[in-house]
Amino acid sequence: MNEKILANRLLGTWKLVSVIREEIPSGLKMDLLGPDPKGFINYLADGRMMVIVVGSDRKKPVGNVATSAEAESLFRSMNSYAGTYAVTDDEVTHHVDISFNETWTDTKQTRFYTLEASRLTLSTSVSPDPYDGKMSVRSLIWERLK
Repeated sequence: MNEKILANRLLGTWKLVSVIREEIPSGLKMDLLGPDPKGFINYLADGRMMVIVVGSDRKKPVGNVATSAEAESLFRSMNSYAGTYAVTDDEVTHHVDISFNETWTDTKQTRFYTLEASRLTLSTSVSPDPYDGKMSVRSLIWERLK
């Protein structure tokens, strides 16, 4: 299938359903961001994309300004970036222009994808988890918004 047809299948806004991490080599699976993470990913027809994901147990700061500890907790429970994307038969590559974590800016984030009805699964290759460095595969399951 050509890239344009594949990209058209991803167009639109997708709501996050779950984030599963499978540790390698143990196979241990866990809800990486808790039982009810929040997030959206948007693929636009002009070849741009945006994503934001946050954990389910985020706590609001006590005051109007987050303390250092509160700010660190909020930062560690989220991921966001934007850029362009390219699609092949089983991969989507996000070319990151801007990110919550500057180490991702100007990088390529490649994900394996599967589409089943209104569900999109994006999975990393085996790699260190950006939050704790453990070797794992992280899979994000999304549902298309209507």
